[in-house]
Amino acid sequence: MDFILNLLVSAGVILLLAYALPQVHVKSFLTALWVAFLIGLFNATVGWLLRGILNLVSFFLLEAIIGLIVTALMIKLVDKLVGNFKVDGWWPAFVIAIATAIALALLGWARGGDEEYAKLDNKPKLEQYLAQSENIGENTIRLV
Repeated sequence: MDFILNLLVSAGVILLLAYALPQVHVKSFLTALWVAFLIGLFNATVGWLLRGILNLVSFFLLEAIIGLIVTALMIKLVDKLVGNFKVDGWWPAFVIAIATAIALALLGWARGGDEEYAKLDNKPKLEQYLAQSENIGENTIRLV
């Protein structure tokens, strides 16, 4: 379900920027959906390798910026592959990458995207600590 929502939001951002920027041309929403799918696919495969190599070179200091640059490169790659999608120049591709990242971050925030991280955070509450300490006191043998 998350994948479909992310795909629809990405396609919507691409279509919205096609109307807002004269350098971006998209024929229809289905084309934008196909472009969003291909960008996601290339980001998960080729982009993952590029991000890994470039992050090693920068010692992971510029991880977010490198992620945006690689996404813009993937947008330009999809531009070459899809006939009904055209991005004239590097900066419009970078703007699409930034806008998509912001939209997906807002979507994750609105959905409560930190639930997986909350599951990993299994810190017991104070009451659980107190209950455990009482049980330990009852089960120990005093050597006095």
